[in-house]
Amino acid sequence: MAIEIKAPTFPESVADGTVATWHKKPGEAVKRDELLVDIETDKVVLEVVAPADGVLAEVLKNEGDTVLSEEVIARVEEGAAAAAPAASAPAATPSAAPAAAAQDEEDPILAPAARKLAEENGLDPASIKGTGKGGRVTKEDAVAAIEAKKSASSAPAAKPATAAAPTQAFAAGDRVEKRVPMTRLRAKVAERLVEAQSSMAMLTTFNEVNMKPIMDLRSKYKDMFEKKHNGVRLGFMSFFVKAATEALKRQPGVNASIDGGDIVYHGYQDIGVAVSSDRGLVVPVLRNAELMSLAEIEGTISDFGKKAKAGKLTMEDMQGGTFTISNGGVFGSLLSTPIVNPPQTAILGMHKIQERPMAVNGQVVILPMMYLALSYDHRLIDGKEAVTFLVTMKDLLEDPARLLLDI
Repeated sequence: MAIEIKAPTFPESVADGTVATWHKKPGEAVKRDELLVDIETDKVVLEVVAPADGVLAEVLKNEGDTVLSEEVIARVEEGAAAAAPAASAPAATPSAAPAAAAQDEEDPILAPAARKLAEENGLDPASIKGTGKGGRVTKEDAVAAIEAKKSASSAPAAKPATAAAPTQAFAAGDRVEKRVPMTRLRAKVAERLVEAQSSMAMLTTFNEVNMKPIMDLRSKYKDMFEKKHNGVRLGFMSFFVKAATEALKRQPGVNASIDGGDIVYHGYQDIGVAVSSDRGLVVPVLRNAELMSLAEIEGTISDFGKKAKAGKLTMEDMQGGTFTISNGGVFGSLLSTPIVNPPQTAILGMHKIQERPMAVNGQVVILPMMYLALSYDHRLIDGKEAVTFLVTMKDLLEDPARLLLDI
């Protein structure tokens, strides 16, 4: 019996997708819930799995092809045909049967996507700790093991100053070029950035904040915080999110959006947090951030980071947002002018914390300072509102008790 494999149902904001990677070839056996193909959209990568045991009989959409929502992309022949490839294996290699049996024993505890990642990166599946149900090794477990392997191998490699030279795949002086197609995510980001710059009257205003009060608070309570909240670490981002929600309440225009000839004021603060992933920049959204505690914010952002690395962010994670925070400081950026993410009208840029000599009460004091940048659409937000927003952020961050006292 032939079963049609269809593309996922895309939301209204996503017109189509692109077939990124087929993990099975026509004629290969598949198992129920085994990963068949990745479909890349403008926002996330969606996985399509096999609906039943059988054989991938036909592929209708090849890698690079555009697919519409619920369009048929392949067919799986369900039933006894799945045993055909296995039957010929003993004739070619007598030792194949024990190996296949051993593989079958591993299948219940090793997800197909995790097995593929382990094979591609030379990992022993038995060395990966499973966190899934019954000790099952998930794709996220495999990604974590790969990252750990990379971290372990990078430390020794960094010691010799001349170690990088022999790793070149081409001789010195060769004029080598490599051309690869732009991913849909990267293309969409490029399109939206150009659109924002061409359709907005975008300006950027700056201020700076003394991070010592927050750093002292974090240093004093981080261990208690982590113990109290089941391993959730206290970072800086939660303070910035809470300060932003309060500043947005006081300057509602910064939290608004333009829809044609209308201004839409939002009575809630959905904060987008820019996260870097292997496929490009993504901006998952903290829903009703004004109602979240510091621990909830930190925990949710940590989950977003893990899901971004594993390619598990969903459409729901990415949709909406009334304001965005981007932290270029984690990469060492000292100052930047972030680009607004339409239809939002403003974005806050965080930067590297750097010790600088500052004048305090007539004395020169060395303080850990951070530049803040607010890019905004001048069609809606006046300079006074933008500056007042940043001053509010500065006041709240330099005196964190005001966040608790709501003053």
